[in-house]
Amino acid sequence: MKLRFSLRVKLALVSLLLLALPWVGYQYVHEMERFLREGQQAALVATARAVATALHERPQLFARPGRGAVSLKESILPNEEVLDLSISSMPALPAPSPDAAVRHPAPPAVDGAREVAAILRGLERNSARIWVIDRDLEVVAMSGALVSPEAERGPGPVTRWWRHLTGADVRERAEVKALLADTTPPSGRAVSNALFGATASWVRPIGKGDVVVVAAAHPIWVADRVQGAVVVEESTHSILAVRDRAIERLTLLSLTGLAIATVVLLGFASRLSWRIRRLRDEAESAVDARGRIGPLTAASTAGDEVGDLSRSFSRLLARLAQHHGYLESMASRLSHELRTPIAVVRSSLENLQLDPLPDSAQAYIERANAGLTRLTRILSRMSEATRMEQALATTTPERFDLRAVVGECVQGYRLAHGETRLEAVLPGMPVWVRGAPDLAAQLLDKLVDNAADFAIPETPVRVELAIDEHAARLSVANRGPRLPEALEGRLFESMVSGRQGDGGEDPHLGLGLYVARLIAGFHGGSLSARNLPDGDGVCVSATLPLA
Repeated sequence: MKLRFSLRVKLALVSLLLLALPWVGYQYVHEMERFLREGQQAALVATARAVATALHERPQLFARPGRGAVSLKESILPNEEVLDLSISSMPALPAPSPDAAVRHPAPPAVDGAREVAAILRGLERNSARIWVIDRDLEVVAMSGALVSPEAERGPGPVTRWWRHLTGADVRERAEVKALLADTTPPSGRAVSNALFGATASWVRPIGKGDVVVVAAAHPIWVADRVQGAVVVEESTHSILAVRDRAIERLTLLSLTGLAIATVVLLGFASRLSWRIRRLRDEAESAVDARGRIGPLTAASTAGDEVGDLSRSFSRLLARLAQHHGYLESMASRLSHELRTPIAVVRSSLENLQLDPLPDSAQAYIERANAGLTRLTRILSRMSEATRMEQALATTTPERFDLRAVVGECVQGYRLAHGETRLEAVLPGMPVWVRGAPDLAAQLLDKLVDNAADFAIPETPVRVELAIDEHAARLSVANRGPRLPEALEGRLFESMVSGRQGDGGEDPHLGLGLYVARLIAGFHGGSLSARNLPDGDGVCVSATLPLA
């Protein structure tokens, strides 16, 4: 079975293509996340370089209590001359007096870790953690934390709802707590490149979530030797917060845009479908109950394709109405035009009959009179529809008993159609309708004549009058050939006949049922024809409203 979709369903399916826009936006957000992470990595390298620059050529910063000062030999270049500052190489000096000791106090011991921590406090950042590590992988100082204010605030409501629904919110909080508690210094493998004098950067994953730690390391030079390294670490909480907000806004805007676009498309499709259905209804109603064709009641004035189609239908129906009117009036015009030559031929034949003619000519005169009589009957039939329309226009409807009219007509048919057996089924009460009794009798004449012509010999013609709630149904059925499919819907039109051949002595022009339809329309009813259920005959019915 072939599926059929309306315009609204088709446009609704087309609107699903708008779902590609959120996908493109989602890919763009992920590309933005990658770009921000690369920018964050470059910023951390710059921060590590700046901190290391502040610590270059300051060997005293690496001297701490309990560890001893850094040897000068370790802080100068190999080809430089080393001064021997031992006690045995220095000349003897007089012992200083107590006053001199007061005037020249000994220099205090330098705590490098405190100085480095003081320097880092000036460079401290809320979202980064800075480590200063010496060449022995011992932590000199550490400052900052890995949790950003964006991580503390948390994601937006939509993202938070989704994470809560999927259980990711609990895991995210556990990872944040682990980050807060984790103060493990970087491994030697991670900072090995920096201790060898190269700037390095890397990414360290945290758990199974999206949060990672981006780190950068830069060497600290003292003279021409790497004395330590600065390691700057920062989590991607801020980037993920930006990403989540972007995805949240993208989701809300996409859903809003998709809803608006769907409503607009459905509204457009509904209006388009309504206009097309209205055009279809107007085209169907352009043909009235009598078969006359008129233009569209309200041709569209819109400038789109549907408006053009409506105007084209209106022009087409107008041309068909003109042609239909020409065909309807052709019979009366032919009848009027042919009466004069027929009268001339008839008078000529009458004059010929008055003159003495040979016996052989009498046969030709009789044939001419028979053909003239048949031609006169044809002209009378052709003008019958026109006379009926004129009679209907001047007839005043009245209330009468249709049952009595049908009963009298059936009695007369039994005398006139002796060779045809008639069966009548009438109700036991009067059937009051509004119209003209003589026209109703003429309607029944046309139906009975049509049934008698098509009935199989020695089969009855059944006339039945029935009443329902609001109408009376007058049916005439006969046993005979079925109604041809080619005549379905056209049987009651002018000049349409289902008979084969020339009709013999009694010409049939297809006007009998057309006249019957005119009479039924005058009574406010309609005609219909159908094949009998057993398929061996036809039933023609006239439905007339009750008075």
